[in-house]
Amino acid sequence: MEIVQTRCTQCRLCIPYCPMRAIHVHPERHRVEIDSEECVECGTCRRSGVCTADALVMAELEWPRVLRQRFSDPLVTHPDTNVPGRGTEEMKTNEVTGRYKCGYAGMAVEMGRPATGTRFRDVEKMTTALATLRVHFDPRNPVTCLMTDTATGKIRRDVLNEKVLSAIIGFDVAEDRIPAVLETIKKVAPQVETVFSVCLTARVRPDGSNTASDLSASAGFPPSFNGKTNVGLGRPLAEKRP
Repeated sequence: MEIVQTRCTQCRLCIPYCPMRAIHVHPERHRVEIDSEECVECGTCRRSGVCTADALVMAELEWPRVLRQRFSDPLVTHPDTNVPGRGTEEMKTNEVTGRYKCGYAGMAVEMGRPATGTRFRDVEKMTTALATLRVHFDPRNPVTCLMTDTATGKIRRDVLNEKVLSAIIGFDVAEDRIPAVLETIKKVAPQVETVFSVCLTARVRPDGSNTASDLSASAGFPPSFNGKTNVGLGRPLAEKRP
């Protein structure tokens, strides 16, 4: 995002709309500017409609900066997955998609949210650590699409300094590996300069039990449940893996 200085009235109303706090008043030039290193090209400031002078302009973005928009602007469809928003289907749609099978858990590490953002160099710290556990990275996930090797979790060198509003690392793992995954994530936490949340989803067994949540709790990571009711719009497609 850019500010056309010849149009800007210096009203400063756009400043609080930036989730990355990238819009500021330059201390010497005394004008409103955007820190291009911190801007994630989410478009929030422009969409707010607060600028009556139409001074906020989205510049034509090239690689790798265009990744900022693809991962940050909810109105942009990610070209690698054809999914708008953050570029990946939500895990809670499993009763329709059947992505996660019996005996396996779907997991995600969402980095940068809320209101902090993340650079891919921090995302890579997490993906390389998870790769040592041989998790199965979701091939329909935009972070996976940036990996040069899913066996190592390494991400393309030319994108590591790009900052995005949010990046979701999606993968599935055998249920008995959940404690090891959570411990690994805990060890990586002090190494990253951002915030993140961990999501865990698994099918409830016929007797009503949920092995994934039990394993998580027993490992010292009690889950905060976010229930979702199937209202008959889909049916479970998941089958037990051979």
